[in-house]
Amino acid sequence: MTGLDWAILAAFILYALQAGFRERAVASQNLEEYFLAGRSLPGWKAGLSMAATQFAADTPLLVTGLVATAGIFALWRLWIFALAFLLMGFLLAPSWRRVGVLTDAELTEVRYGHGAASALRGIKAIYFGTIVNCTVLAMVLLAATRLAEPFLLWDQWLPSGLFDVFVHIVKWGAVPFTVGGLEADNVWVRSANNLLSIGAIVSVTVLYSTTGGLRSVVATDLVQFGIGIVASGAFAWVVVDHVGGLASLTQHIQNQFSVGYPLTGNEILAFTPFGARDATMLVLLVYGFQWLLQMNADGTGYLAQRSMACRSDHDARVAAVVFTVAQVLLRSLIWLPLALGLLVVFPPLPEVIGSQFIAAREFTFVQGIHELLPPGIKGLMVVGMLAALASTVDTHLNWGASYWTNDIYRRFICEGWLKRTPSQRALVWVARGSNLLILVIALCILPWLSSIQTAWQISLLLGAGMGVVLVLRWVWWRVTAWGELACIAASVLMAPLLLWALPGQQEELRLLIMGIGAAVIGITVSWFTGPEDLDRLEDFYRRARPPGFWGPIERRVQLEQQDGVRRFWRAILAMGLTALSIFCLLTGIGTWLVGSPAPEWMPWREVWIAGLLVVGILLIPIWISVGFRQSEPVTSAK
Repeated sequence: MTGLDWAILAAFILYALQAGFRERAVASQNLEEYFLAGRSLPGWKAGLSMAATQFAADTPLLVTGLVATAGIFALWRLWIFALAFLLMGFLLAPSWRRVGVLTDAELTEVRYGHGAASALRGIKAIYFGTIVNCTVLAMVLLAATRLAEPFLLWDQWLPSGLFDVFVHIVKWGAVPFTVGGLEADNVWVRSANNLLSIGAIVSVTVLYSTTGGLRSVVATDLVQFGIGIVASGAFAWVVVDHVGGLASLTQHIQNQFSVGYPLTGNEILAFTPFGARDATMLVLLVYGFQWLLQMNADGTGYLAQRSMACRSDHDARVAAVVFTVAQVLLRSLIWLPLALGLLVVFPPLPEVIGSQFIAAREFTFVQGIHELLPPGIKGLMVVGMLAALASTVDTHLNWGASYWTNDIYRRFICEGWLKRTPSQRALVWVARGSNLLILVIALCILPWLSSIQTAWQISLLLGAGMGVVLVLRWVWWRVTAWGELACIAASVLMAPLLLWALPGQQEELRLLIMGIGAAVIGITVSWFTGPEDLDRLEDFYRRARPPGFWGPIERRVQLEQQDGVRRFWRAILAMGLTALSIFCLLTGIGTWLVGSPAPEWMPWREVWIAGLLVVGILLIPIWISVGFRQSEPVTSAK
């Protein structure tokens, strides 16, 4: 990297630190200011903040690996989550706001009461806030090692005696922090470099995120997302130009992968299942329901946190739509030609197989930055990726700390055990300390992740059984705390059994069995242990006004307008129309951009593209009308 590249990096670091210290005084007032920015975020800021978090440094590596190993169609595993984002926005985000909690774990005692709900709150704080959160954070830090390795060469900058200390540390741990594992050249030098890089990156991130809370996180997220999009666009332009333009890119894919590769050129380029390899009915079922068979199906986690931080119900809906358009449409259209171009510039090596093949293909993203980009653009791209990393790290630290502070420390240690109410100032300091502990746990998990894609698949399996019941608790009054506990228990018990019984490439079947099995168990347990105390359900309904099937509770509350079912179906319609519009635009523009073939049943490619674009555009005013021009639910009783 040149002096210009380092200047760009230094400017971003100074901005991030300034944002943290600027918001320090406000964030220190109480937990609502620290974790929810005083519930004052406009929708577009919350939406771009969510997009910045999921821009994570590991995501472009994951996309690059998926395109190389399974083709464009495999990206529907990511794109289908648009349904979950829009379900949260149109159906559930307003209720998340109204209920007035700080975390989704706290929601359990508002929704269910005490007893089993208290146990559920503690389990969720540990399961989501520690196990899941730290594992995902470790995945992101793994991506940081792939990104930093070619650029941050600490062995060339530090005195040899000082650097040798870190070499001895990684040797003592006997776990390499580098691509290629123990077989890599200079494995311990490269591992020490990566360890120092992680330390430097997270030090800056922790400093601004712990001081300024969610406000500083969102402020940096906006800049991070802008840098990431501009830098990725410049990277894509350079790579496509390197292979001779978009038309030449398509021709290279067709020629280079006509023989001797598991996928043909058309299979790599296919958007639809009609031309994709191994697009079986089982695969389509998993792709179609994966958005629901996951632990964030109702927004649980940092997506709900951003929704609760919005200043109005309307802003919460706007946030979900902005997030979906930025993530699924805008980002994907930049990364598609980039991933394909890297596949052409750095052809796969036949001798590299298995998880090492996946890791090697993921690494071509970083290799392209290092070898193809000129000064200035290289610095912008490195800053963009480090910014994406920082955005994800700061969100997971802030979100995880909210569980530790609000649910573990305040609820169970102070109120439950010590029988006292902690001060708001003390809680904020506990939150800041929790950030550091969460980071330490993630660093301990990091060495055991062989590839980003493998870790991602395992995290999907653990969460697959919980999504259905998480959504149902909002829209069906019969769901109980015991039902949610049963889902968690089923997921933990079934995951190792499924990994043992269905090893290797049977991931789709594992996910489907986990999702259906745990959901059936949760619904059955809820039916036989429910309903919850009616007074508790009435109080929850008055606060959250959830949509859906709450007839007995609506009649008990005696509202002037019992419109839960109507609001449910209107939100589902808005979700479906918006998703269809975005998917049509994505497929139409993407097919034109990278030269993808039309389905076999459509002989005219131009007609296919035009039809998709027309449908996508015509649906926009319809879903805006259905999703946004609706009256808010009545909140006063007779």
